[in-house]
Amino acid sequence: MPLDLAAIRSQFRMNGDKQPIFFDNPAGTQVPDRVIEAVSNYYRSMNANSGGAFATSQRSDAMVTAVREQMADFLNAPSPSEIVFGPNMTTLNFSLSRALAKGLRAGDEIVLTRMDHDANVAPWLRIAEDYGLVVRWVDILEADCTLDMDSLEAALTDRTKIVATVHASNAVGTINPVEQIASMAHAAGALFVVDAVQSAPHIPIDVQAIGCDFLLCSAYKFFGPHIGILWGRYDLLASLPAYKVRPSKDKPPYRWETGTPSFETIAGVGAALDYFEAIGQEHGAAYAEQFPGFAGRRLTLKTGIAALAAYERELVTHLITELQSIPGVRIAGITDPARYHERVPTVVFTKAGQTPHVIAEYLAAHNIYVWDGNYYAVEIMERLGHAQHGMVRVGLAHYNTHDEIERFAAVLRQM
Repeated sequence: MPLDLAAIRSQFRMNGDKQPIFFDNPAGTQVPDRVIEAVSNYYRSMNANSGGAFATSQRSDAMVTAVREQMADFLNAPSPSEIVFGPNMTTLNFSLSRALAKGLRAGDEIVLTRMDHDANVAPWLRIAEDYGLVVRWVDILEADCTLDMDSLEAALTDRTKIVATVHASNAVGTINPVEQIASMAHAAGALFVVDAVQSAPHIPIDVQAIGCDFLLCSAYKFFGPHIGILWGRYDLLASLPAYKVRPSKDKPPYRWETGTPSFETIAGVGAALDYFEAIGQEHGAAYAEQFPGFAGRRLTLKTGIAALAAYERELVTHLITELQSIPGVRIAGITDPARYHERVPTVVFTKAGQTPHVIAEYLAAHNIYVWDGNYYAVEIMERLGHAQHGMVRVGLAHYNTHDEIERFAAVLRQM
């Protein structure tokens, strides 16, 4: 059954002639009404701190437990106790890197890539500086902005302790072969950390199939509120020297959740996952065979994402075709339609004669929201020769339409 775009967009209050075109989704998606209601309802019905003997505290704790279970299903995690909530992915990754650093020695090596968002680069550079570690870099293939796997192989040594890569690029949209990378990292005796911030809205994620040791994402990139999520193997979450206050529980996931959690946004995460589940219930049946062995909510969440991904592939095909027809536009990344399953619907480009910021301002004046600059993907912008101005980024989501792409292209042609 095709997606009912009118019904979907009504949940995001996007129907109407004067609505902006939200192509800024990689920086943060819009939220459906149910997320707003869940955050509001938290304050109305259960606003209390954790661990109390009274009703509102008990309701709050029950809600957090339920959302951990939902998030475990979303990621196909073995246990809800492996789901850690935190302020954002960057803060969680700094906490993770600092804990891992305690077990490293001077001369140990960390492998990073030129593709990653700085949230999966700077935390590792910092511990390398603090502990005398060696950083080895994995290059990209400039022609299609994919990871150079030969470069990764060359970077791995018997001193490699951590490999950190992005699942899907927040700049060029490339989906990395994370299962293969996990195997390579573990063969070298290293832990594998995955940044799944940009993949979570577009790809069914299975941490067990990937084989990673840690995975991080952000709910506000998959139609939820501003909160980060860390998944980690239970044995590692239990044994690593997490930085915590003395009275807090010394077991996962609590030992990683410093201070009072943002209960209201955790409630919003649950509502965002309810939204995916509803999509799966209505549109996911055709994709069930892609997930053998899955059942119940885990299957419904996976098929919901798969249904959205199929539509988004149509959108990105349209977007790239339109961009390629505009004189002076150059796209970085995969542009072969046969390979669109290797990318998420995030596209970056330049246009001859205009800086990315001028283009973004012109589009904004026409109520079309895009990003320009480096979007914290510092390394790849430098690698592509766009360190000074960056590129224009158009990031699609399933609530976008073909009509919006045509309007965008028409405005861009006017420049």
